[in-house]
Amino acid sequence: MFHDPSFWVGLAFVLAVAVIYRPAAKAIISTLDERAAKIRVQIEEARKLREDAQALLAEYQRKQRDAMAEAEKIIANARAEAARLKVDAEKDLEHAITRRKQQALDRIAQAEAQAIAQVRNTAVDVALAAAETLIKGSLDAGKQQALADKAISELPARLN
Repeated sequence: MFHDPSFWVGLAFVLAVAVIYRPAAKAIISTLDERAAKIRVQIEEARKLREDAQALLAEYQRKQRDAMAEAEKIIANARAEAARLKVDAEKDLEHAITRRKQQALDRIAQAEAQAIAQVRNTAVDVALAAAETLIKGSLDAGKQQALADKAISELPARLN
């Protein structure tokens, strides 16, 4: 066995492997430990990023809900304002129609009053002309003068 070269080659191989194994194992183990540490750090970073993303998602969902609630409030206020404006416009229109109707009635009444006054004035003018013609035709000059004097003397009493 000690004279067999295969034995010595085998023993040299085992010793070489034993000598190389320890530093190589340490290098391999340290490399694997470093890689595991890097992976742990990456996993921790990924976990933190996931938590941050979930927090941001929750925040944006809350903001979206708040924005939707705000939009609903704005829509409700706009509808209420539109209804109020509609009621106000209807009231204003009704008042305008009533006012214009009253103005038209006032103008009609004024036109009637003017027409009646014109008819009265014309009737008075016609009656005066007829009375003058009658008086001139039926009374002599002395009686006419007496009537004119009497009318002139009664004029201040009738004007008041």
